[in-house]
Amino acid sequence: MLIYCLGAALLAMALMLLVMPVFLPFLKKLKFGQTIYDKGPQAHLAKQGTPNMGGIVIAGATVIAFLAGAVVLAVRTGTFGEMHRTLWPLLFVALGSMAVGFADDFIKDVKKNHEGLKPMQKIAGQVVVGLLFSIYCYFAVGSDVILPFTRNTWNLGIFYIPIMTVLVIFMTNSANLQDGVDGILSSVTAVGMTAFGMMAVFLLNGAGALLEENIHFALIALMCFALTGACIGFLRFNRHPAQIFMGDTGSMFIGGVMVGVGMLMKCQFVLIPVCFTCIMSSVSVMIQTTYFKYTKKKYGKGKRIFKMTPIHHHFELSGMKENQIVLMYAAVTLALCVFAVWSLSPLY
Repeated sequence: MLIYCLGAALLAMALMLLVMPVFLPFLKKLKFGQTIYDKGPQAHLAKQGTPNMGGIVIAGATVIAFLAGAVVLAVRTGTFGEMHRTLWPLLFVALGSMAVGFADDFIKDVKKNHEGLKPMQKIAGQVVVGLLFSIYCYFAVGSDVILPFTRNTWNLGIFYIPIMTVLVIFMTNSANLQDGVDGILSSVTAVGMTAFGMMAVFLLNGAGALLEENIHFALIALMCFALTGACIGFLRFNRHPAQIFMGDTGSMFIGGVMVGVGMLMKCQFVLIPVCFTCIMSSVSVMIQTTYFKYTKKKYGKGKRIFKMTPIHHHFELSGMKENQIVLMYAAVTLALCVFAVWSLSPLY
């Protein structure tokens, strides 16, 4: 199985390296540039006009490599009929999340409306994607989630649907918030998806002779490694100083894949260590906003805990270089991913 996964990763990376040099001048010609707000770190103002929407190529390379791997796997094993349970739902949550991000980028970069989608419009789109995917998982995968370091599960019953809908919204927005420093989301995603892919391969081996379970985990592994390859290829153009940004299109696609594989594997708890830096991006914003409102109400003047949120900007304003922040985040993600893989060891 690892040969198929490696092939999917290499194909996605090759597609990224081949297509991006053509796509990049095309975006520049159309002037699809990122708008940098003056309230952010001043060093980012130099990035004004950098081409955006590179996530289109990330998604395209990932999906093509994923489908190619799935076809080869199906031909070799004769399992076309068993693939629908995993393949289409995984594509739905990934591309559905991406569609929300693309709409936001399109309004900003093409229509030149810097506000993009209104917050309620964005949430509405994410609710639709999250709700439909959660309902599918409830009936097709089950309402129980794996408890790390055990062979036990926790059955959420009917509460699974609303909780998982919120999880989809939270994770896609968290990935979006993480994408604020050159190369940061690509780096942590490459590490995190490699870990999730390895977990899927280990769970596949633990499924024994159960054909449906084997194909289920095999497809998840293919998607994870395909996204890893696409992100590694994208880093060639997105590392500091970035030639292109992935935009909401790419970050929400990545968030959709993250939460999608977690839910299909019943490994929602494992999302915490694997996606820790993404989650902390959201948590830092929540803490900052809550504290500011509380102090403003109590003292008449709002106070801040961090210099700026999401928290990677706090590190940046504290004197860290963008490359240092990316390396720190990747190292933290790697350490937590080792812990995450270990947490499922009773099931392998």
